[in-house]
Parts: sequence; structure tokens; C-alpha cells
Amino acid sequence: MTVTIVGSQLGDEGKGRVVDLYSDEADVVVRYQGGDNAGHTVCHDGEEYKLSLVPSGAIRGKVGVLGNGCVINPRTLFDELEMLRDRGLDPDVRVAQRAHVIMPFHRVLDGIEEDVKSEDDQEVGTTGRGIGPTYEDKAGRRGVRIGDLLDPDVLRERLEYIAPQKRAVVEEVYGLDPDALEEYPDAFDVDALFEEFREYGRRIEREDMAVNAGAYLSDAREAGKRLMLEGAQGTIIDIDHGNYPFVTSSNPTAGGATVGTGLSPGVIGGGEVIGIVKAYLTRVGSGPLPTELGGVPGDTPGYDGDPENPRTESEELATEIREAGDEYGTVTGRPRRVGWLDMPMLRHAARASGFTGLAVNHVDTLAGLDELEVAKAYELDGERLETMPPTTERWADCEPVFRTFDGWKEQDWEAIAEDGYDALPAEARAYLEYVSDDLDIPIYAIGVGPSREDTIVCERPY
Repeated sequence: MTVTIVGSQLGDEGKGRVVDLYSDEADVVVRYQGGDNAGHTVCHDGEEYKLSLVPSGAIRGKVGVLGNGCVINPRTLFDELEMLRDRGLDPDVRVAQRAHVIMPFHRVLDGIEEDVKSEDDQEVGTTGRGIGPTYEDKAGRRGVRIGDLLDPDVLRERLEYIAPQKRAVVEEVYGLDPDALEEYPDAFDVDALFEEFREYGRRIEREDMAVNAGAYLSDAREAGKRLMLEGAQGTIIDIDHGNYPFVTSSNPTAGGATVGTGLSPGVIGGGEVIGIVKAYLTRVGSGPLPTELGGVPGDTPGYDGDPENPRTESEELATEIREAGDEYGTVTGRPRRVGWLDMPMLRHAARASGFTGLAVNHVDTLAGLDELEVAKAYELDGERLETMPPTTERWADCEPVFRTFDGWKEQDWEAIAEDGYDALPAEARAYLEYVSDDLDIPIYAIGVGPSREDTIVCERPY
């Protein structure tokens, strides 16, 4: 059986804690897309673990697989494995031979390109970790794959083809000296790259990490193993179904799980698909956010912190929610923009991935507010829309139509997590039931704190 975990919003919904919650019953946890731009914070036995690449199930001793849909920075991979081992864990992580490798020149180009875009307010808000450029080379059929690291002849051939191209882009397109980049002095040096990445290949071989992911996972499933498939980011930054161009370079939706693992669509669709929802809305970086409260200078379009800006009126509320929810990027530390829950967005996400259940996180963060708003629809050019329009430009023009809910008081959330759903304040239950009824999807779990113990479990997907 498979359980697929999908972010239903703009990322940062708390997918890692849901993987952690249910992974006790899983045997294998698989990342199916993204790279080390995907921050997951997992709390276990009083310890906090911040991961950006290793699947969250590694904290619980599960086999972790980085599927072929991932892009992998070996430096990050081995740094995280060493960190976990230093903290007394023994992670068992496999990597797909078909997964693509993030090279130093990808990170260089990511930073340069984002700087250029920022001059025209077109920055996507990337983490600068080379994710987009690596996926570009994958689509351009010039990438380096994990399997190439295992074969020195193939690796050198790949590097001799691609590194000079990247050097030329830096020199001729951006007018920079590739040899004067202090952070990555050998980013375009074929010999230096070969030595470093061939050694990563040797280490992958020594630790028996490389797998043919589709076959490996199919064999595990046929042997009765329970698989959990872990998506990174969220639906609204899916490259096909998100608010393009403010998107990631892969498919966080459930369709990405089949492409990024080698398992068939029937296998994914025949299992559970759980949509992870934050009880409000956040995003990092630029792009529209119709329900936004306040703003973040440099990220929120048209907002510079000016006291005369209309957004400033709700900045105090945005700051209150941001601080209560610790809304800062796990990887970047950047403050997240904050908005009210957006039902047209959730309807779009539910349709794209076919959610069979929901997990709603950060219900405790909203405690203490007198009232809460939920966007139940949009108005656009005098028409009412129940879901997101197909273009980002039109989404930016949407005005939310709000429904008001009574807030709930601060609670003993630890006791509520232990006592179960009926112990929630009536106002919180009304809020959650509205979401579930509107989407016609049951709620499987409710997060009322940072750790897996701070969770009300309504259903167990396995």
C-alpha cells in the first residue's frame, strides 16, 4: 500500500510532521521530487531535526529513498547523514540512479539569475541551491545523474560537455569572471569537479546506496512493504499547476509521485493521498497572495513597509501570527508572508491530486484571535470564482470573498491532543468542519503543536 503526502498550498504546510506521525506504520519513506531546498522540521523525543534532503522517515529508522524525480546535492546528502549519525541515529538512505545531481555551477547560476531577476521584481524567491538550473539541464538532456557518478568514463564525458557551456554562460551572458567567484572557485573546473564527484560516487558504492528506484519500490510493495511517498513544496508552486512563474521546477502534486518514483499511476491512485493544510496561509518570496495580511518588504508586490500603505493596517495581525507560528523558512530563515485560509486554492489542490484525506496543522497558532477570516470565493471582473484562475496575472487581480469565524481561546493543547477531537474548542471544530465539508474530504489529523505528540489522530491511512 502507498500513502502519498502532498502540500496543498504554497509549501511550509507541515508535511514533515505528518510523515513523522504516520511513518511508524510505514516501511519505506520516499522523496519523489525537489532537492535540498525543501525544509522539513521533525520533532522526536524532545529533539528537533531540520532536514532539507534526507526523507523525514529517517528519524524513525525507516528506509529512505530519494527517487528519480529528485535533484541531489551529494554534499548536502552526506552532511545530513553525518549529522544524524552524530546524534545517535543510523539512517538507511538509498538514491535513485536516475536522479539528477546538483553541481556547483548550478548553484552559481541560480544565484546570478535570481539577482538579475530581482532588478525587475521578477525574483521567484529561490533558495539559491541550484534546483532550477539542475532541472533545466535535466530537460535539456545535458544533466549528470547519480548513475554517472558510478562510472568514471561517463562522468568525465558529461562534465567535459556541460562545464564549458556553463562557463560560457557566466562569461558571455552575464559578463562575469567564473574564476573570480569566491564561494565556488572550482565550479567550472572539469578536473576538480571530476575528482570531487567521483569520490561521491565511490562513497555511494561503498555504502550500497544506489538503486533502480522503480524496480526497488515495486519489489518492496510486492513483498508487502508499506510505502510512504513524501512530496516537497506545495501544489501552488507546482510547475504545471501552480502560479507560474513563481513556482518550483518539479511537480509536488500526486502526479509527481508516480513520475518521481517509477510506480504506476494505478498504484498511487489506489492508495491514500493526504493533502496537508496549514490552518492559515504562508508563502516565501514574491508572487500573488490574495488573502495576505500585511506584507514583507522585498517580497510582497507593491509593499515597502510605508506606514501609508493600506497593507500596514493588518501588519500587526500578520506579525502576531508569524511569531506564534514561527513562520520563518527552515532552509532560508526568511520571514514568510501570512494570509487567511484560501478555499479556492484548496479546491484547486484537491482536484489536482485527488485527496482522500486532509491533515490540518497550526490550529493552535490561531488561538487568541477574536475572529478569523476564510476566503470562500474570489471576485474577478464582477464574476464569482470558486477556484483559482489559470494564470498568475488573473489570480493577482482576484479579490477574496470572506466568511468570518469566531476565534478560539488559548488551550492546554497537550491535553487536547491526548483527549481527541471532541476536546477541541467548539469554534475550532466549526472552522475545521467547514473546510472538510466544503472539500468533501475527511480530516485525518489535526496539528495543535510542533511535535507528532501534539496531534489529534482521527484516521490512520494504513
